[in-house]
Amino acid sequence: MANNLWNSVFKEKQIPLLFTVIWVAAFATALYLMEKSVIAFIGILFSVILVFYTKTSKLIRTLMGAAILLVIIPLVAGDNRYYMEVASQVGIYVAMALGLNIVVGFAGLLDLGYVAFFAAGAYAYAIFATAQANEFIPGHLFPLSGEWFWLFLIVGLIVAAIFGILLGLPVLRVKGDYLAIVTLGFGEIIRIIFNNLDKPINITNGPQGLTPIASPELFGIKMSTPFYFYFIVLFVIAFIVLANVRFEHSRLGRAWIAVREDELAAQSMGISLLKTKIAAFATGASFAGVVGVIFAAKQTFVDPTSFTMMESIGILVMVILGGSGSIPGVILGASFVTVLQVQLLKEFSNFLHSLQASGIINLPSQLDPSKFQRLVFGILLILAALYRPNGLIPAQRKKNDIDGIKKSQYTSVKQGILGKITGGK
Repeated sequence: MANNLWNSVFKEKQIPLLFTVIWVAAFATALYLMEKSVIAFIGILFSVILVFYTKTSKLIRTLMGAAILLVIIPLVAGDNRYYMEVASQVGIYVAMALGLNIVVGFAGLLDLGYVAFFAAGAYAYAIFATAQANEFIPGHLFPLSGEWFWLFLIVGLIVAAIFGILLGLPVLRVKGDYLAIVTLGFGEIIRIIFNNLDKPINITNGPQGLTPIASPELFGIKMSTPFYFYFIVLFVIAFIVLANVRFEHSRLGRAWIAVREDELAAQSMGISLLKTKIAAFATGASFAGVVGVIFAAKQTFVDPTSFTMMESIGILVMVILGGSGSIPGVILGASFVTVLQVQLLKEFSNFLHSLQASGIINLPSQLDPSKFQRLVFGILLILAALYRPNGLIPAQRKKNDIDGIKKSQYTSVKQGILGKITGGK
């Protein structure tokens, strides 16, 4: 019954407009009045998904969503560094999950080494935005100023796309479990290379990492606070969402879906598996590279420990939990998992520590909730597999109106060979 209620509300967009307005106003007020409220922050983030499924015109939904992201959140939480930090962190993982959704959701290629492309973009900027490039490029021209950050968004995209092509070429002959193993190995190889690329030529500074990385600058304004990074991430998400939508309904996107459903049938219809798979890896990787540049500038420090296998698995969990192939589902899954990891478990752990400090409970360190992130992820996946096997918001296929096609003017006259034989009658 709960599943039917969920489908009737979200699939058919039956949420009343008044309910959405009251929801947004209530949680915006709570976000403004409370300094650190997990519930208020989750509520205002969920309101974006709520707006998408509100029963109103597409224009009004678009304006409401833009108002929440561009006006309400910056106004009520712009001065709160904590909220903006979490919001920008959520945005980074949303952007990465949308990139992985192209590989896993659209093309059906299980990629467990996605974080390698993230690392490629991060190091592409970090090496030149610090003095590290002076180690192998003469002239003491580095570090570059923060004004170069905007150019390196494109550089990171290109570098990561090249890494995606390098990954795509050797995996064309494998699929399923073997594909997962190969991509997992690729991710670990890239991390190890960055970890050991400090000799014989010191390019990445090895396990010591690179710091301080120059923050973005625009018209002389140094954009080093979470408030500015929130808008940068928001711009990148808008670009990636637009690209996802365009790809989904394009010829290439339909080729990805055909390969996902049945490679043999897709190949028999003239779809090139080589070009299609490489395009999926390169496209998904390029988005991760852009996000990697933003991550490096935001953290002002990168090292190989930021790009482990568990990061790839965490992003994959976001895609599967939200709904593989579903753009709003992936956004919801990434937001939920990131807030759970960054806020919920941490705040719950702090709450239990405060009770322990006051002598109410005695909590062993082994039972600290912040140490059970992977356990929680596993439980979430089990519950999703049992009750929402297609994700929180499953992908929906566009349905054609068969009756409308039959009544179309183009069906009144026979086309092609049949038309030539019958004379178009």
